[in-house]
Amino acid sequence: MGRMLWRVRTTLDDRPGALAELTTACGSAGVNILGLQVFPGVDRVTDELVLRTPDSWDLADLADLVERAGGTRVSVLPCTEAALADQPTRYVLAARSILAEPASFPDVVAQLFDAEADPDATGLSPLMDGMDLEIGDVVVQLRRTAPFTAAEHARGSALAELVTDVLDAAAVTAAPEPQDVSTDQEPVLEVRDGEVRAVVAGVVVGQATWEGDDKHAWYVELAVDPAWRRRGIGSRLLLETARVARTSEAQELVVRTAADNPAVLPLVLGTGLRGRIRMGSDDLTVRIPVRRLATV
Repeated sequence: MGRMLWRVRTTLDDRPGALAELTTACGSAGVNILGLQVFPGVDRVTDELVLRTPDSWDLADLADLVERAGGTRVSVLPCTEAALADQPTRYVLAARSILAEPASFPDVVAQLFDAEADPDATGLSPLMDGMDLEIGDVVVQLRRTAPFTAAEHARGSALAELVTDVLDAAAVTAAPEPQDVSTDQEPVLEVRDGEVRAVVAGVVVGQATWEGDDKHAWYVELAVDPAWRRRGIGSRLLLETARVARTSEAQELVVRTAADNPAVLPLVLGTGLRGRIRMGSDDLTVRIPVRRLATV
């Protein structure tokens, strides 16, 4: 008979024997506990367990077992053997990744906290718990079905502070010299119908275009010539787009890009605008409320 692995989170009363009752119920049902992590609280404790069950078991069977053993707020998700990785090691490796590439922070923390991908597409968004981590004027939003514990909020905030410190301390590196375009001129921004262009000597080196929807959101596409990147042009294009949005009925700007795009965090930070970044299955979504652009 095959065996299945599950990651289970549940809240138990903070009293002697509560966890023992759960482990006894698992043993009696032939469910093996392979991993355990405890998140203490004031009067209740959140336990995360990695369980191995017979192949015939499904999510409902396991949730019922945990609830009958006294667990509440039960979350059950299938997982792989990767869930058995040592937790302190995971956080150390995450910190190393962030130190090496601070802009990878949204992707790193989403994986570290097992944040759900694209909850809006699954219809689970109303059931999701959230954790918002602030880096300057950027808020990185994490969402998942399992509630975030106080310990996880503290760990997430510590990692966000790490990113802030690294970005503040990082020396400004020289951008690569553009080729085939004069470097003596700064890009001039030109606003046209539905787009903003960055132009140098008559050559378009960057562009922001947008399309609105019936909810008054502008979906913005940004592109900068590779030879002119790391010069703040993307931030300037987004900021100018925000200025244009203020004169319209737009309520928010929405920028979507690949989940592993390292330019997203510096891009939004460079505008000075207050953005919200949320992870998706394959992409990052940045939302900037237009109502907060009074000082733009």
